[in-house]
Amino acid sequence: MNKTTKILIFGFLLWLVPFLVSVVIYPLKTSENPLFESIMPVVITLTVVLISIKYFTNLSTDFLREGILTGMVWFLINIILDLSLFMWGPMQMSFENYMMDIGLTYLIIPTVTIGFGYIIQNH
Repeated sequence: MNKTTKILIFGFLLWLVPFLVSVVIYPLKTSENPLFESIMPVVITLTVVLISIKYFTNLSTDFLREGILTGMVWFLINIILDLSLFMWGPMQMSFENYMMDIGLTYLIIPTVTIGFGYIIQNH
């Protein structure tokens, strides 16, 4: 599998896993919203760490560059897929509300990938 395909597939999986978890635990959104809001960043962080381990394992150079580029691509994939559901789907959220409620949480993704890239490159 070429690098671009791998980045896109991993980006989709990085969106899919937290999305499926959110569907399963969605009843907490109304009954225990603070718990829901605490669980989701943990799920995103765990998912990006595991996928980053898999992605960075096969690299041999340019780790920081890869961390920056991959993190930004994965961030954009998650935002674009989410917006297709939250702005035009059943939720009908405005872009501003989406970013305040969900979108900013995805900054975890480039934070982790850039951190991985930096640590590996400077180790």
